This record gives sequence, C-alpha cells and structure tokens, in this order.
Amino acid sequence: MESRTVKTAQEVRSDFLRKGQSIGHWADKHGFDRTTVNQVLTGRNAATRGVGHRIAVLLGMKDGEIVDECHQQA
Repeated sequence: MESRTVKTAQEVRSDFLRKGQSIGHWADKHGFDRTTVNQVLTGRNAATRGVGHRIAVLLGMKDGEIVDECHQQA
C-alpha cells in the first residue's frame, strides 16, 4: 500500500473554507454524525477504530484503510 501525506485538522478546516463547504454539510453528505466529525477534528475522538477511523481516513487526516467488516473473513 502506498502511503500518502496526512493532513492536520487545521489543513482540513482550511480546505473546507477554501471550498466554501461546511463541516456539517460534509458530515451529512457522507452519512456521519456532525458531532463525531467535530470530535475527530478537535482530537476528542482518537480515530483509532470504528466511525472515527473512517472519518479520519476520508478527511485525509490518517493514512489508513477502510474495510467493510461485514465482508471480512475470520
């Protein structure tokens, strides 16, 4: 897997401002709770697993993979 440059929370916020998009709109568009997205951006959610992990990867704050747990084999 090729690693990519991760963004800081401030860089993500700047991207939203540059695009004229709100964090809440992004959360709604991607099916996430607005509070959880804000928690990832502020660091209150460590984003190590679950929904927080998915949000951080999609925002570019984390170099990780999103796997569909329903289709994983044991």
